[in-house]
Amino acid sequence: MMTKKIYIFLPLFWLMATLVSTAQGKPDWDKIKSYKIAFITERLNLSPKEAQEFWPLYNEYETQKIALHRQEHSDIKKKIKNLDALSTKEASDLLKQIEKLEDEKYKAQKAYVEKVSSTISAKKTIILLRSEEDFKRQLIKQYRQKGGNR
Repeated sequence: MMTKKIYIFLPLFWLMATLVSTAQGKPDWDKIKSYKIAFITERLNLSPKEAQEFWPLYNEYETQKIALHRQEHSDIKKKIKNLDALSTKEASDLLKQIEKLEDEKYKAQKAYVEKVSSTISAKKTIILLRSEEDFKRQLIKQYRQKGGNR
């Protein structure tokens, strides 16, 4: 039982140690993505068949999330920075745009969860969602710790 725990915690320790030792400055998104994949792989313990069906769905959703985030950043956040210059009509249009984008994000996530839960078990789907949040928390924690050392 103890050896099983070691095999589980060694990769996680390596992941966190590597994240901490990453050079200061701009994050290396490819490295973070690789760590996230390793983190999720570790947590889900997918069979080869599950992995073959799961990862294309996961990658498709990640691509969709990035596209929506970029759209939000380019279309909305720039306008919000200059909020005082917006007319009432422009602010109203911007609000509609925000609502539409939030709706698109929700629909994308709902479709993703439905597809994934039909590929892997409901329990593993919940573990996946929780693991993504855990990974974000660990990244934030590492970033804060690293930022405190400057």
